[in-house]
Amino acid sequence: MVQIKKFRLELVKESNSRYDLDDKKVSGPADLHEIGKLLFNFESQAEEVFAIVTLDAKNNVTGAFEVSRGALNGSIVHPREVFKRAILQNASSIALMHNHPSGDPKPSGEDLQITKRLEEAGKILGINILDHIIFGDYFFSFKEEGLI
Repeated sequence: MVQIKKFRLELVKESNSRYDLDDKKVSGPADLHEIGKLLFNFESQAEEVFAIVTLDAKNNVTGAFEVSRGALNGSIVHPREVFKRAILQNASSIALMHNHPSGDPKPSGEDLQITKRLEEAGKILGINILDHIIFGDYFFSFKEEGLI
């Protein structure tokens, strides 16, 4: 006789945060910047934090997740960890966000690489990457710069 372990996946809500958008939809990078500031407090983080916001088909925010927390100038981001959360939320799309504690939000070579890798994984899974916002003294949007 073989023993098979049976599992159940469960998504646990940690907290609620209120945000005010005029039409309750994410319409661009500025909305994502405001949501990221509210939910993840990127400006006060001493280390790099990578997070995602999940969205439905109408670009309404359905959830927010911290994916990884790293050191002063980097964090490990793996597509499996990003999309595990998006799939659990039944997301149509996601927005990537992270901070640069140095204050300079210009993307590094690693930022460009992981964004492209996540875009490719998202295409396979049918989950669109809406944007990648980097927080610093100001914010950088991959979408605004034509990098997504």
